[in-house]
Amino acid sequence: MTLSPATRDAPRDTASEDARSRRRRHRRPRTPLSRRLLGWLAAAWFLLPALVVFVFFVLIPIAVAFYTSLFRWGGFGPPTDFAGLDNFTRLFADPVFHGDLWRGLVLVVLSIVIQLPFALGTAVLLNQRMRGRAIYRMIFFAPYVLSEVVTGVLFGMIFLPEHGLADALVRDLPVLDGLAGRWFSDQDTVLPTVFLVMTWKYFGFHMMLYLAGLQSVPSEVLEAAAIDGAGPWQRFRHVTLPLLGPTLRISVFLSVIGAIQLFDLVWVLTAGGPTHSSETMAITMFQYGFKRYQVGYASAISVVMFAVSLVFSLAYQRFALRRDLRGAITAAGAVR
Repeated sequence: MTLSPATRDAPRDTASEDARSRRRRHRRPRTPLSRRLLGWLAAAWFLLPALVVFVFFVLIPIAVAFYTSLFRWGGFGPPTDFAGLDNFTRLFADPVFHGDLWRGLVLVVLSIVIQLPFALGTAVLLNQRMRGRAIYRMIFFAPYVLSEVVTGVLFGMIFLPEHGLADALVRDLPVLDGLAGRWFSDQDTVLPTVFLVMTWKYFGFHMMLYLAGLQSVPSEVLEAAAIDGAGPWQRFRHVTLPLLGPTLRISVFLSVIGAIQLFDLVWVLTAGGPTHSSETMAITMFQYGFKRYQVGYASAISVVMFAVSLVFSLAYQRFALRRDLRGAITAAGAVR
């Protein structure tokens, strides 16, 4: 029997109509222009306070610092002695600034190699079931709550020559007896001592970050790995550590930025001494800006600090945080 063209095309037309009806059902209704404008105005209104704070306390100071870095200016009156890029030329030829960069790099490496693994190991231990672990967490996190000034004064008393607790402890130890009285007064020991204080102060913050990340690891995955015969180290190495990757990358980022901008703790402990041995870029900037009244040169240092932090942040986001940001955007799109 021969079917007419209309009869042959009937199933095809029905299928196309079904597809069009499904598209119409899933298609979002168009929002009127007036409602969209109201939504934009509401968003702008809620963003306005934060935007004003950001402009006045971030963008304008950056612009002023860059502007004053082009002048020889003592901080009084309007800047008039235009110097161009002479402050930057002087800065990059300054051996003290070279030392600041080197000491900053040393603190960054020590933080990544020693401080963060120590915080991770402590977090893994405190993530286990044990009696009093909440008390241990509070004790380890408590130093981070203290201000940098209080921490600096406290450790200044602990490392006080002849009368401090540190000298009393090492005086009876043959190996460490030579450190007595030299903690902050010797060029070879001041930077490791400052890093020791930094670790005591900040490792609790990173420990809490890692604890939060460890508690987000699904227990079902660990149980499945244990059923497959993986031991504790294998579970940590191949299951826990990869799932903790986003937290580790954020922790490294915060540690590096903190080391680049380190000021108040070191200023209270050593004021950058002896002979610039513990000086950082921020302390050099403070010395020139508020002690020697060379505000133009200090502004050049601040501009370089900002540039270093910005370049590192963009590069780290591009190469280390890209996968985390992409996953967050994908998850947000799926929820929406």
